[in-house]
Order: sequence, then C-alpha cells, then structure tokens
Amino acid sequence: MAILLNRYQLAVPILLLTAKCFSSNIMSTVTVSDTSLVEKAKNLAPPLSSGKHKGQAGRIGVFGGSIEFTGAPYFSSISALRVGADLSYVFTIKDAAFVIKSYSPELMVLPFLDDQEAIEKISPWIDRLHVALLGPGLGRLKSTQGIFEKIIDVCRSKNIPLVIDADGLFFIADNPNIIKDYPAPVILTPNKMEFQRLIGDKQNVTKEEQAIQFLEKVGSNVTLFCKDATDEIITMTKNVKISGGGSGRRCGGQGDMLGGAMSTFLAWALDKKWEPAVACYAASKLTRDCNAKSFAKYGRSMLVTDMIHELPEVFRENFELKDEQFN
Repeated sequence: MAILLNRYQLAVPILLLTAKCFSSNIMSTVTVSDTSLVEKAKNLAPPLSSGKHKGQAGRIGVFGGSIEFTGAPYFSSISALRVGADLSYVFTIKDAAFVIKSYSPELMVLPFLDDQEAIEKISPWIDRLHVALLGPGLGRLKSTQGIFEKIIDVCRSKNIPLVIDADGLFFIADNPNIIKDYPAPVILTPNKMEFQRLIGDKQNVTKEEQAIQFLEKVGSNVTLFCKDATDEIITMTKNVKISGGGSGRRCGGQGDMLGGAMSTFLAWALDKKWEPAVACYAASKLTRDCNAKSFAKYGRSMLVTDMIHELPEVFRENFELKDEQFN
C-alpha cells in the first residue's frame, strides 16, 4: 500500500484516504502538542453585533504583488476577509493593481508600491491597519527590497503587528536587523527551504536550537511559524507542533491563504491580549481542514481557490461560537 507524505499530512495510506474521502470525520485528525491553544482558538472570533462599526473586526493590509505574481496578494486578502476581517487592503505596484482589482470588488487595491512618493502615500493608510502582511507575490527586485524595508520602518513607528511571508522572508534573510527589537508582535512563516535560508545552514544543531539562536538575535516579539508536514510554532519560551489533516495535494497559493487567515486571527488574538501562537494554531488548523475538504471533492485537481471556497464552512465548524445569538 503506497504512502503519501507531505506538508499537511504525515502519513496516510492511499486506499484508506480514498475510502474516507467523503467521511464527515475527515477534519478530525489535526493534532497539536499544546491543547490550551485549541480552547483559545475556539473563542477567538469576536461576537457579531449590530452595535459595532465597520472595521472593528479587523483591518488587514497586504503588501505584495508584482507583474509576475498577481494571484498571491489576492489569495491572502480574500482569505483575510473570508475568515472575518471587515476590511482588506492590497498595496501593490501600478501594473498589477488593475489585475488584482479585477479578481474581486471586495478588495481595496492601492497602486502605490512603485510610486516615487510611495511612503508618503502609504503611511496614512498604515495608521488604519490592525495587522500588516508583507510578502505575497512581492518579487525580489533590489528596488522592492528598499520599499519593503521602509514600510517596516513606518510600521515600526506605528506599532503595527506584522506577518511576513514568501518574498518578505527573502529580504529578512538578507537583513534580519530590520525586525530587530520590533515593538509589536511579528510572525515569520517560512517553509522548509525558506527556514534554511533564514537561519543558515548549520551542522550538528537541531532545528529548534537554530530557531532560538535566530530569535535571540531579532528579539522576543518574533514568532516563527515553520511550515512543514508538521507545522511548528517556535518562540523564546514555546515550541508547539501541529500535525495531521490535509492531503497529498500541495497546491500553489496555499501559503498565501494561510498568511491572510493568520493576519485576521492575529488581530483578534491581540485584541484579547492573547499570544500570537493562538493565531498560528488557528491558521494551521483552518488551512489543513480546508485542504482535506477540498481534496475529498477534487483530489489531484484541487486548487487553492477550491480551498478558499471551503473556508466559510470550515470556519463555522471550528471557530464559530455555537450558541452565539446575533444582537
């Protein structure tokens, strides 16, 4: 019997997976080494109320997109909204803005990243954000790195929490000092290859030891969310492993979806004065379950858009307060 091994599933026999494709228990296999995060995640979503105004449930800014990569910031932004953020802004380059806007009228797309007065135009918008997600589809041009570092400086001055993914991690690896002693929470979301570039190739040192050495350099407000077959949340005081769920299909854009969801969860967690690890667990659980449900329907043909389509139902099953009454 063949075995599937992948990022979102440790080991599942193919025949068993086929037999259970349409089982109602398909999402029950995700496990976490710190069960306190599970209970907090179940109570993470803010109550719905007609007494609240637009924006209170989360204003997320996604900084990314390029000529080559217009899908990534869309996947992040729409996922942030689908999780429950009220507003989602995409800060991108002029030539990518129309394309991204055409994907959805729900997104506010601001074509400022390559503007000669980029920081002057972006800075007032940053004041509105609860969390900034930097990196999806950003590209790795030297000019892009310059604006990336300036945006972090502006966010630093305004104490804006950060989630940094994809090409943002490429720039952090080049210059980790730009997040050194950052005054607000920062979550870095490297996959296996990004982790190696971020930390460096060190022999005879465990992954956890390498991570702690990195965190000692950049400061205690940084959380590492390491994506792999078993996701790991690593801080100066915590190491949590999340495994199971998912499928053998690892489609492009899944990390962008996770980053957007994590940004909304982080905004909610910080509003409750909870640790960023709660947001990391919630995003991992959500992504793994969306992957499993989508794979049950589409198998090898599954796309990240199929996962995003499953997001509302998966969210209701895991994070919606069951006895909540709208008021």
